[in-house]
Amino acid sequence: MTEADPKTVVLVVDDSPETLAMLNAALEQIGAMVLVATDGAGAFKSVASIVPDIILLDAVMPNMDGFETCRRLKRLPELADVPIIFMTGLRETDRIVEGLEAGGVDYVTKPIVIEELLARIRVHTANARLSRSARAALDTTGRFLFATDPAGRLRWSTPQASRLLAAAFEDFDDRSFTLPPDIAKWLAARSEGQLEQYPVALPIGPEQRSLNISFVGRMGADELLLRVAEESASGEASLLKAKLGLTTREAEVLLWIARAKSNRDIAQILGMSPRTVNKHLEQIYVKLGVENRAAAATIAVRHLH
Repeated sequence: MTEADPKTVVLVVDDSPETLAMLNAALEQIGAMVLVATDGAGAFKSVASIVPDIILLDAVMPNMDGFETCRRLKRLPELADVPIIFMTGLRETDRIVEGLEAGGVDYVTKPIVIEELLARIRVHTANARLSRSARAALDTTGRFLFATDPAGRLRWSTPQASRLLAAAFEDFDDRSFTLPPDIAKWLAARSEGQLEQYPVALPIGPEQRSLNISFVGRMGADELLLRVAEESASGEASLLKAKLGLTTREAEVLLWIARAKSNRDIAQILGMSPRTVNKHLEQIYVKLGVENRAAAATIAVRHLH
């Protein structure tokens, strides 16, 4: 990295005057605009006035350490795409992992090798700008897409996807939303190729509407891309009824079986007892010539796509 984009803004957070002076000099030599802070509180004051392109953050600081500072910074929507590189003398694996889980994208160990740090800055700022450009394009084309980390924590969402997610989840907040545990578990298994490409479905509003969440692919080691769509359950149930010779209730039960719902969930959605759901399921097995819900779901999905 011999020269920086003149628009590159780097926030350096470190309680060591010597480190701040060294990094300030090195970054200014390559044309970057440098902001400095000596603690977490100072970092928040800096980002309140200008959003940096990248943050270099000391892991060990008084009062609020770098890990907690990182977690709090990442709660700010305007910093969601800003990469944070930890600077640390800690070499223990668990502390490095803690930094990455707090929201950091990388780390360098002290004493800092300037050329290595500059190379990492170049890579991460370039990736962040590409990500922001791609996301802006998705927003303007009306795509129903969102992304989470492997644990199901929301990374970003297009406005269209946010609208649908808000209809399905009362606690939806695009700054701090996490998918429910059962959906996060499904996502983890699907992203590792342990499940077939079946979407997970959620009832929204009237019982005949549903929200389908499907896995699109990985955008990186810690970002999973998902598509969300609203569908009419009544139309799909009618299709299964006609193609498979089922009753209306059997078709509705099979539809929710195909969407990975438990008997208890289906009972709540359709307003019947789990025992009644199980009786419908027994008839479905007979009519489809299958022995279990996985086989029944496979047949349903095949007829719906």
